[in-house]
Amino acid sequence: MDNRNMKILSGNSNRSLADSICRYLDVKPVKAKIKRFADMEVSVEIDDNVRGEDVFLIQSTSRPANDNLMELLIIIDALKRASARRITAVIPYFGYARQDRKPRPRTPISAKLVANLISTAGADRVLTLDLHAAQIQGFFDIPTDNLFAAPVLVRHIKERFAGENLAELMIVSPDVGGVARARHYAKRLDADLAIVDKRRERAGVSEVMNVIGDVQDRHCIIVDDIVDSAGTLCNAAAELMNRGAKSVSAYITHGVLSGGAETRVYNSALDLLVTTDSIEAVAEVRASKKIEQVSIAPLIGEAMHRIHDELSVSSLFD
Repeated sequence: MDNRNMKILSGNSNRSLADSICRYLDVKPVKAKIKRFADMEVSVEIDDNVRGEDVFLIQSTSRPANDNLMELLIIIDALKRASARRITAVIPYFGYARQDRKPRPRTPISAKLVANLISTAGADRVLTLDLHAAQIQGFFDIPTDNLFAAPVLVRHIKERFAGENLAELMIVSPDVGGVARARHYAKRLDADLAIVDKRRERAGVSEVMNVIGDVQDRHCIIVDDIVDSAGTLCNAAAELMNRGAKSVSAYITHGVLSGGAETRVYNSALDLLVTTDSIEAVAEVRASKKIEQVSIAPLIGEAMHRIHDELSVSSLFD
């Protein structure tokens, strides 16, 4: 593929993913100094000429979310003032996506606010992965492509269970809201579908109430878009094993994994938790024997190539 006229710039949130994307596209990253002043203000200086160029800025807004978000906005502004022809914000993990509506009176819709900030900063386009809620794509007033990690994760599932009877697989949605996603995985794998019915008493705390579907003697695979504290995931795994499941694994797009989640996963009934590298893994996660990352660099790289060449992105998932 010829990507000589494509420019790729990375923030500090996920350098390893950005490097993998650059290798896939055979493009050298734009040189830039992205530092902090003594008071932690973001300082950006782009060393290479980007005037009139098609620039892709790779930056997840993961932990520390506010720092990485501010870095994203300031780099966009720097590119805009450097006369880049088009700026595509490549955001593998879009933070604040869980605040996509008003669940109670006098609460913000932070996902919309962040979308406005990115547009106002000067981005011309957004490329992201597995948004927490589909309607967030409409929060942007600029073209937005929402990729799906399903092809990458389904491939891993097939390879991992190649020696097993695939008829024993059971795709599990960890809640009612994730049924559409789970059904998509089940269809790709020609597997049955189960649903965990849970009650959430307050944010970050959940209690498994019921399992809809017969999981007896099945290899259960929980699929979701985000795993944060992993409390819900571990509770669901325990309940599935109590219902007679042969094994329980989880395939989650974004491994936020905060608050000692890696320890919680290690001590749980889960055989394995597989996430993508949309968020750079910390040392504790990399060292865990129960957590594995698969790369989305080829998926995102191919989407960037198609955007650059004005080709269809949706055809990636046909």
